Amino acid sequence: MAEAHLGAAPHPGATVPRVEALLARMTLAEKAGQMSQLPLFQPEAPTEIVEAVRQGRIGSFLNAHSLAQRNGLQRIAVEESRLGIPLLFGRDVIHGYKTIFPIPLGQSATFDPDLVERAATAAAAEASEAGIDWVFAPMVDIARDARWGRIAESCGEDPYLAAEMGAAMVRGFQGEDAGAPGRVAACAKHFAGYGAAEAGREYSTTSIPEQLLREVYLAPFKACVEAGALTLMSGFNDLNGVPASGNEFLLRRILKEEWGFSGFVVSDWASIVEMAKHGLVEDDGHAALEAARAGVDMEMGSSAYITALPDLVAQGCLPVGVLDDAVRRILVVKHRLGLFDRPYREAPPEKRGDAYRVVAHEIARESIVLLKNEGRVLPIAKGAKSIAVVGPQADDRVDQLGCWSFDGDASASVTVLAALRARCKDAEIHVAKGVDDCRSNDRSGFAAAIDAARRSEIVLAFVGEPANLSGECRSRAFLDLPGVQLELLEALAQTGRPLVVTFLAGRPLVIGRACALASAALYAWHPGTMAGPALVDVLLGDVSPSGKLPVTFPRAVGQIPLYYNAKNTGRPATSRLRGVPTGTPLDPEGFESAYLDVDVTPEFPFGFGLSYATFEYSNLRVTPSRAAAAESLAVVVRLKNTGQVAGDEVVQLYVRDRVGSITRPVRELKKIRRVSLKPGQEVDVDLRLASRDLAFWGRDMRLGVEPGVFDVFAGGDSCATLSATFEIV
Repeated sequence: MAEAHLGAAPHPGATVPRVEALLARMTLAEKAGQMSQLPLFQPEAPTEIVEAVRQGRIGSFLNAHSLAQRNGLQRIAVEESRLGIPLLFGRDVIHGYKTIFPIPLGQSATFDPDLVERAATAAAAEASEAGIDWVFAPMVDIARDARWGRIAESCGEDPYLAAEMGAAMVRGFQGEDAGAPGRVAACAKHFAGYGAAEAGREYSTTSIPEQLLREVYLAPFKACVEAGALTLMSGFNDLNGVPASGNEFLLRRILKEEWGFSGFVVSDWASIVEMAKHGLVEDDGHAALEAARAGVDMEMGSSAYITALPDLVAQGCLPVGVLDDAVRRILVVKHRLGLFDRPYREAPPEKRGDAYRVVAHEIARESIVLLKNEGRVLPIAKGAKSIAVVGPQADDRVDQLGCWSFDGDASASVTVLAALRARCKDAEIHVAKGVDDCRSNDRSGFAAAIDAARRSEIVLAFVGEPANLSGECRSRAFLDLPGVQLELLEALAQTGRPLVVTFLAGRPLVIGRACALASAALYAWHPGTMAGPALVDVLLGDVSPSGKLPVTFPRAVGQIPLYYNAKNTGRPATSRLRGVPTGTPLDPEGFESAYLDVDVTPEFPFGFGLSYATFEYSNLRVTPSRAAAAESLAVVVRLKNTGQVAGDEVVQLYVRDRVGSITRPVRELKKIRRVSLKPGQEVDVDLRLASRDLAFWGRDMRLGVEPGVFDVFAGGDSCATLSATFEIV
């Protein structure tokens, strides 16, 4: 591997005189230090850590405990080290800092990039006040397997939606100037393919053909890079035989050379040294060599770089240009964050929690998905005099925050029970948990729950999955409601009272039976600090629910992976019949791509979500109907609110390329528009397509638009039937 290749400048025009001057003066040990990020577990930094900072042997910390600790270590780095290079402080601010927003999967359910950007802006401001410079978000791994716990942190199964949401988060965190007050560096993760882990098992192997990798799994990362993300994080996974943290194809060829990425790459926690367990390297020194060659600029959590890099360069095993390239990238990011000029952070004169909670309330409200509303049992009748509130999730301040919320202020959480009591002062609210927690198998509380239901006009049940069952290393083989929650719902349904079930969970669960018992069903994910007010707004009809599913919900775990934008087969399913086919090999009736024991369709499709309003789609048209590949296409559909209340509808446009040099998915989401309509109001919605929207990686592994006939579908979910055609010539 040539030194000229590895030591190239990060990007034309990225040279910063201050950075170049520092590089010229740095020792190998100081360069290795800048390439190292270590954790801080103690409220007081150990003496050896303080001395390492003083000697310039650490460039970054994660999980520092307080603003005072950060400023204290920063003072040593800036005022006592030889070169005075400031430290970079990172933190897992995944969906909020003290104020917690819905989990990223829930944010994606808003289909509202502008609102997601506002939430990231608020999270950045709150984290920045605590001295955090860098957040390890957004996570834009495509997730098609609900067994994988980290689906909660993802933006769902679709590359277009994940790209829109990831780019919005980057803009929210960094703003136009990442060095401005209240802004932080974003980190798109995990590069790449981590969400395709075999069988949904955390850290497991991924095997992804290059065409699929580029078209699906890399698309959101490219969008984040184009949005200006200053950093990316490599994944834990082995991708096609090469762990991501040692994968030169990913990190140097695609990210840095093809995409021109000028920021830096950080490893995931200890993922460099873990390459030995993968079987790629023999020891930590070999791991450091492979990771640095591949393009990992900073090591997180472990110390192979500090220990091995200087010797590897001195022995001629690694060109010094590799270190120079990495350190240059890191120092340029520190420069862009303003750390050289403003290394210390002052505590804000006053807390702005109320402003953050306003955004948390709004995004939680938009993330709620209405799955069922039989007999229009929702919204709750204005004159309701008695309401039963049942279930372990009705008044749990912690679980509603979801995974990756360890800095979240649970004391600020407003639960749905608290919000109902505040809003329904004229109604008698009968409370009985039924089960103490989601995982409990104790049925002793059923009797009190049944009694509360019988004494009430309507029953609101809040069930689901606790926060500690989703997130990293929270893979599940079964996706049913944990414990005896389903039995509780069965008992409540037998009372004959209208039953409204709200699910709070970090992933899609198998909820067919539970939904069948319910008169109405809502999916609220883990909605964060303002879960209660958001849910009450929807339950009482102050707003009409508008969330859409960012991931397909299976009927059974055996259907997984299940996603809407799959490829067709030579024998696609044409019916929903179950059982053994009645034909013979000479008369293959029923010989289709389906299951014998479960419907081939999902429980709920991608993009699905009901409203208290009703919407009618009509008059879909594409202009021109025949166009050259470079032309843009005007796609317009008429949308009318045919209901009795105002509502928001997320208009979704899907495309199918009928014939390609590589077989194409049955549908691909290409555009979304959130539209607010009053009763009776109708508008034409413009969903213009550009040539890049139709491009794909062909058999020759070139990105382009191929001529042929295309179908477009417009509607409220991925099963939309309103269609039109056009031709690219």
